Amino acid sequence: MAELVYPPVIAVARTMFKALDLRFDIDGTDNIPRRGGAVLVSNHVSYLDFIFCGYTAHPAKRLVRFMAKESVFRHKVSGPLMRAMKHIPVDRTQGVHAYANALKALRSGEIIGVFPEATISPSFTLKGFKSGAARLAQEAGVPLLPMALWGTQRLWTKGHKREMGRNHIPITVRVGEPIPADPDEPTNTITERVRGRVQELLEAAQRAYPVRPKGPDDTWWVPAHLGGTAPTPAEAAARDRG
Repeated sequence: MAELVYPPVIAVARTMFKALDLRFDIDGTDNIPRRGGAVLVSNHVSYLDFIFCGYTAHPAKRLVRFMAKESVFRHKVSGPLMRAMKHIPVDRTQGVHAYANALKALRSGEIIGVFPEATISPSFTLKGFKSGAARLAQEAGVPLLPMALWGTQRLWTKGHKREMGRNHIPITVRVGEPIPADPDEPTNTITERVRGRVQELLEAAQRAYPVRPKGPDDTWWVPAHLGGTAPTPAEAAARDRG
């Protein structure tokens, strides 16, 4: 079936990137399978992460179908677009339906995008991973594709206003080699192995990032362990509970 919506949306995104003069540093796109199913797993620091994950797969001529919370599909603007791009709604009270749809897509050769942390990490560090991505890969017989993003939080993230000016913000992306999901290996073991690889890619992206805070008022986007003023993981968890 022809893709009537996804390619034009990508074109609009590319135009937006040029308008904002984003500075991309993307490495590892050769690791994205040119055909066949895969579960793309990435860290999650921004509301726009799905756009950049999808953009990273574009050189491989792949379209990523993301699993996203069901409320996004109810929005009068984003809803029709999400459905037309064949993304998968996730109702947390009825997760079996979303899982079945993702499994069907994987078996038909699609790349499914998952953020295993489930929500944006306000500390900009890697939270624990849910096991669903690994279970999907095992059951579908496809690999997991690890990816890490850095810099996207400076555009739009939880608790901070959007920054959509022409500020030349760098966006750094690292893609790792596909990780097999052996059906006989414990799902939790695969999950932790993938999380470890995403952590390595995230640290590589942070080391390569070409910009440092401009001053004391510009340290909010840097994790506390790297000298920034983002909340620590413990502080972020306490805020979520409170």
